[in-house]
Amino acid sequence: MESKRQQKFAGVLQEELAQVFQREGGTFLPNTLVTITRVRVSPDLAVAKVYLSFFNTTNTTLSINTVNAHAGEIRYKLGARIRHQVRVVPELTFFVDDTNEYVERMDHLFEKIAKEPRQPDEEAE
Repeated sequence: MESKRQQKFAGVLQEELAQVFQREGGTFLPNTLVTITRVRVSPDLAVAKVYLSFFNTTNTTLSINTVNAHAGEIRYKLGARIRHQVRVVPELTFFVDDTNEYVERMDHLFEKIAKEPRQPDEEAE
């Protein structure tokens, strides 16, 4: 369970990272929209796990590897934005948030189940 302090700090990181990706994300991921879906922060606020969702990309593994390769640069830009609000800029680790893909897969399965013919109930006879 995250404390209020962790939740507030995660919110600040999510907002500022969104600005970083919006302004400078095109340099290392051209024509790709990056959305920060969730940020988890350690209790000492030194490590942040950032979950990303990618749109307009065919290979999410390549995209997340590219973002992780530029993690130092992203951390530096984040530090420039939040330097007056925090003592230490957290180490950033990026992960793919595949929630949208999971939801689409589940919707497809439910549609498939709904289209299957139903067998008559034995109790109704």
